Amino acid sequence: MTAPATGAVRRRITVRGTVQGVGFRPYVHRLAADLALTGFVSNTANGVLIEVEGPAGEVDRFCDQLAEQPPPLAAVTGVGRENLPATGATGPFTIRATDRAEGRTQLPPDTATCADCLRELAAPADRRHRHPFLTCTHCGPRFTIATAMPYDRAATTMAGFPMCPACAREYGDPADRRFHAQPVACPDCGPRLRLVPAEGTGVRPARDADALATARALLAAGRIVAVKGVGGYHLACDATDARAVATLRERKERGGKAFAVMCADPRTAERVAHLSDAERAALTGARRPIVLLRRRTPPDLHLAGEVCPGSPHIGVMLPYTPVHTLLFGLAGDPPGPQVLVMTSGNRSGEPIVTDDAEALTRLAGLADAWLGHDRPIASPCDDSLLRVREDGTEQVLRRSRGYVPRPVRLPLPVPAVLAVGGDLKNALCLGEGDQAWFGPHIGDMGDLATLEAAERAERHLTRLTGVTPRLVAADRHPGYHSTGWARRRSARLGAGPPRQVQHHHAHIASAMAEHGLDGSTPVIGVAFDGTGYGDDGTVWGGEVLLADYTGYRRLAHLAPAPLPGGDAGVANPCRLALARLWDAGLPWEPGLPSVTACTEAELTVLRRQLERRVACVATSSMGRLFDAVSSLVGVCHRAGYEAQAALELEAAAARAWGADAVAYPFGLPAGHLIDPAPMLRALLADQRRGTPAPVLAARFHRGVARAVTGICGRARAAAGLTTVALTGGVFANGLLEHECAALLAADGFTVLRHREVPPNDGGLALGQLMVAGTATNHETE
Repeated sequence: MTAPATGAVRRRITVRGTVQGVGFRPYVHRLAADLALTGFVSNTANGVLIEVEGPAGEVDRFCDQLAEQPPPLAAVTGVGRENLPATGATGPFTIRATDRAEGRTQLPPDTATCADCLRELAAPADRRHRHPFLTCTHCGPRFTIATAMPYDRAATTMAGFPMCPACAREYGDPADRRFHAQPVACPDCGPRLRLVPAEGTGVRPARDADALATARALLAAGRIVAVKGVGGYHLACDATDARAVATLRERKERGGKAFAVMCADPRTAERVAHLSDAERAALTGARRPIVLLRRRTPPDLHLAGEVCPGSPHIGVMLPYTPVHTLLFGLAGDPPGPQVLVMTSGNRSGEPIVTDDAEALTRLAGLADAWLGHDRPIASPCDDSLLRVREDGTEQVLRRSRGYVPRPVRLPLPVPAVLAVGGDLKNALCLGEGDQAWFGPHIGDMGDLATLEAAERAERHLTRLTGVTPRLVAADRHPGYHSTGWARRRSARLGAGPPRQVQHHHAHIASAMAEHGLDGSTPVIGVAFDGTGYGDDGTVWGGEVLLADYTGYRRLAHLAPAPLPGGDAGVANPCRLALARLWDAGLPWEPGLPSVTACTEAELTVLRRQLERRVACVATSSMGRLFDAVSSLVGVCHRAGYEAQAALELEAAAARAWGADAVAYPFGLPAGHLIDPAPMLRALLADQRRGTPAPVLAARFHRGVARAVTGICGRARAAAGLTTVALTGGVFANGLLEHECAALLAADGFTVLRHREVPPNDGGLALGQLMVAGTATNHETE
């Protein structure tokens, strides 16, 4: 109830959400001062606590404006109000020291340098001119410098940098943009850059401005520089220098996998790629992810062919720290590269490097020099990656910097759960109540270094969220490193064995949770990916499940085929293609691209394997079918990195997408199989007639989409369900996802597509958390 407009009142207000590290207390201070109110504001472990006193009408105005006009980085999720007896206080409104009691609040993600800071960076008269660690209340590092909550300088990696008098005055001035900005510093008191050259380069070590100038000169000369960012090291080189890019690719053992690039500014980005309004907004926003863009053909600015060989897309990001901006140069600087390859600073299969001493050893042989600094990184945080759909919505493919640790609101409350995800694209998830927090992208759980990175990520996320897990959730695959880690972690917690969740059930639950479904009505879940451990011990991956959080029923799946050589066979799409033909009873004609790609000895061994079913696990994986078709049409026979064959098949299909509307038929017998044999026969017939590979690829994509629509129609008829969730790594394929969604929507379905939670295994942990948490809730009822 609104108080009368006369007399003094006092009110206690608690504000929850992302309200620390965003300038919320200074905002409250200015608002109270403008209204001539007394009282105080303080950070607490649960958010922000305010007590305000003054005329009733002014206190009401204060409360009304509080959540309506928060600072740019704030996200208010709740405001509590409590009337208190007026004290008669008349002093100024103050900011009190942080209350460090136990509790929970939300920390914002790291954000890109704001426009005000960029102006200061470039202004010769400003005392922070060319300062590499320029930041304010509205921008800069948060998650990667925070070591504990509540968020205060003492609980960040800036604790070791005492403020100089000038910075201290800004920090203590409520009217200043850096009022209580925890990372605030300047050239006199802040972190310092240093450049360490590799032996034999003939380059001298350097500090500060000289370090930057030397790094820029090295990049212009075709050298590779390891650059320390907010969440770890990048390996950088001139993207227009073919020799430099090829050298980086060779040193990092990158194979044919595309590199991302960083462009100096949006105008430069437009010279190498097409930009829609929505893509421009994603590229220039505070999160600054890598955005997959359509390459210009021909480009206005020619990049080395080795940057993204064979791909119609290029991953582009813009500078998001002052160091990046200074690397490209300010007015008056010598000319240098305007597009840099920026790839994670690690060896293939290892986590990103954050420690300076470790960088000198782990990146030795990869980098010609190291541009580092003495501000520690509390948690690694790789660059996020997304694509923008035709309708302007975003699909995040890697959720990390700029998103972490922003919480995901859950549709149902869960107990304190740690979900460890899978072994590929790993990202863990911690949840309690109606919120869940993803950790940063970790990568593939293939070695000890990655497991240790996962353990550090969990400790860091636990400290920042205040969640102490009582339950651990993991994948059902008995051989996953992540599942083994879950067992050990659960034992240390005394939580009993981990709750193991079927892989594709978790994918579907992740999509449901992201869209706020409470699970009271099941969905038709279409979960297409490369691999997932099935209930029958085979490799699943082409699944249509009727699912909610409590369980699932396998309604349909891609007809299984042998996977010769198991995981090793995935690197050879030509073998997968021939195994598919074998299973469909189709001959290995001598002129087939997949046949000619194999040696005679290879064909002999493969035929023997298939005849005897030796080392041939059955798989219903849709991802493997895409690999097989990629080889059948002559696009990719040997894969040097994950999903290479499928990516190149999508690229081929995109070139002929408007050629016709033909869709290859899949068999949908009365049972539960999606039979690719009719599709294979039609494709081979077209191939014999000389149909180009891109047209074959496009017709295959459309055929898969029509098969999905057909099987969902059957599910609707049988179960009365009208909501379809498209999930799994195969739906990172933009052509397939768009065609499936369009056909399903035209047929009257509600279609759930991933947005901020990745469709691939990077989003798996959220589904594990929901399934495990819901099961535990039911057991305790």
